[in-house]
Amino acid sequence: MKKILTLALAMTATAASAQALRVGLAYDAGGKFDKSFNQSAYEGSQRAKKNLGIETKDFEPSDPSQTVQGIRQFAQDGFDLTVGVGFANNASISQVAKENPDLFFGLIDDVSPEKNVASLVFQEEQGSYLVGYLAGMNSSTGVVGFVGGMDIPLIHKFEAGFAAGAKAANAKVKVIAQYVGTTPDAWNNPGKAKEIAGSMRAKGADIIFAAAGGSGNGVIDYIKQTQCLKAGSLPSGVKFNSNNFANVKKSATYTKACAGNTRPMFFIGVDSNQNYLGDFDKNPATMNHGLTSMLKRVDNAVYALIQDVKNNKFKGGERRFGLKEAGVGYAVDQYNKVLISSAQVAKVEAVKAKIISGAIKVPTK
Repeated sequence: MKKILTLALAMTATAASAQALRVGLAYDAGGKFDKSFNQSAYEGSQRAKKNLGIETKDFEPSDPSQTVQGIRQFAQDGFDLTVGVGFANNASISQVAKENPDLFFGLIDDVSPEKNVASLVFQEEQGSYLVGYLAGMNSSTGVVGFVGGMDIPLIHKFEAGFAAGAKAANAKVKVIAQYVGTTPDAWNNPGKAKEIAGSMRAKGADIIFAAAGGSGNGVIDYIKQTQCLKAGSLPSGVKFNSNNFANVKKSATYTKACAGNTRPMFFIGVDSNQNYLGDFDKNPATMNHGLTSMLKRVDNAVYALIQDVKNNKFKGGERRFGLKEAGVGYAVDQYNKVLISSAQVAKVEAVKAKIISGAIKVPTK
């Protein structure tokens, strides 16, 4: 009797496993753990795995030409949903979706013409406006930088929003923008991004927003090495206009390297909350060098799509995520709460409300 019961339980478990929703994710350049865009998508799938009982499988192409084969393999294996992470996967997702009209597909950051593809796009300019506003309020020099990854319209939205927000907070602010490159390699070239950060610091930039995928790690690394701007090294026409962080406790390394008339440098993270990456001395009580992060909630979008498929509510076509849908935002946590005052948060929240209501129109280019 005991053997029969054990066998029955095993058969039930196998049947349940067979019925589990299967989701495949094909990642963009930079890899699954890029601490940014791809990783956010991965985290959304893992949350769905934990909460919704689905099965997931990842595909990380070593070369972009392999992507269509990877996506096609998910389809051939009968995966219920296959998600292409990034606009570069549009052609591959659309091609395989056309070949398999009975299966569901998702595409992040671009719009597919196929009816069985849910196209998840974001209003990056809205979140970028908010972090730009914070940069404009907090820059000690009135010069801020924007490092884009690949020079494409998608990243121009980040730049346009950031510049508009910074200028709304400080009409005199100067925004310097530069891109890592014009090919997909631009997402994974931290060395080039680090060089750009150095050139921006030489022009007086003390806050740099990088929307560059894995390349953004080069900006963070540069700020970790330099930590501050020195009055004697400021270019002609640039001077210190404020000292918002004078009373924030500094690390011993910072105090030693940045003695005298100096001001701290900060990065602004992107996609995922990267504030923690600015905790260079592994002590949240001392000044963090991540001012904030522009959150692009790819994780929420992926989770919502998987949930729709599980609930038989899949719908193809464009689905847009902005501030109103909690698709973008900015991060305040244990690492940066002493950098951004409650008064500043109140100002940013007021701006956020105006964007949602339509009172503020954020440019996209």
